[in-house]
Amino acid sequence: MTDEFNTVSEDELHAYVDGHLNQPERGRIEAWLERHPARAEEVREWQAQAAALKEHFAPYARDEAGDRQLLSARRHQGKAVASSPVPLLRRIAAGLLIFAAGALAGVYTPGILAPDRPPETAEGPASLPRQAQSAFQVYASEVRHPVEVGADQRVHLATWLGKRLDYGLKIPDLSALGFSLVGGRLIPVNDTAGAMLMYEDGSGQRVTVLLGRNRDNRETSFRIARQGGLETFYWIDGEIGYAVTGEVPRDLLQKVANECYRQFEGSEAS
Repeated sequence: MTDEFNTVSEDELHAYVDGHLNQPERGRIEAWLERHPARAEEVREWQAQAAALKEHFAPYARDEAGDRQLLSARRHQGKAVASSPVPLLRRIAAGLLIFAAGALAGVYTPGILAPDRPPETAEGPASLPRQAQSAFQVYASEVRHPVEVGADQRVHLATWLGKRLDYGLKIPDLSALGFSLVGGRLIPVNDTAGAMLMYEDGSGQRVTVLLGRNRDNRETSFRIARQGGLETFYWIDGEIGYAVTGEVPRDLLQKVANECYRQFEGSEAS
């Protein structure tokens, strides 16, 4: 990469998409994008994804007084980014953030940081989709041993994984969407115990649901990450991160994520 390419970082591009920049910074980013058409097209794609997610979940949005918090992000070397208190809309289909200004939370990597949290600490939540996609690629194609505990031991699976995560795990029932539980396994997430659940439809298509704990996280967000034909819908709720991954049509994967969120909402982290 050249020095010219590095004049605008990935974090700055996502802050631009999320609407976290003041006008001078936006102008600088837009001028840079004019000189880099490939990156400009990628940013337009992020914006389109954000708009689609916002439109899809808008009917579920509601504002609660207890959800208000100050959202801000630090710029490199102490540059201040203009921020203001905005309503944080929680408990929607997948923890989606909708801002009063109409901006959706970032797509692909986190652009929202809790007050006074430096950008470096966002690495944990950012790695969740990558870990979920890696787990999918390793285990979803496995024929004989895709899981450690099969669906025939559903109660034991929930108790075992829930105990390791210190979390009241309820295994989602996705039969209404055509997916049956294959089973699950213990898997490392953020260098600690995590869980992976696997589901399969009648044609053999599989999706995985990854859960991991991050005690330092206090964000709630809903995002989508893509790697080739593999997509992940993921969200952070309190100390638990969730990621739904598959190579199925996006609208179907989104329904799976929505249903998982609805059923996980009744689970409680200890």
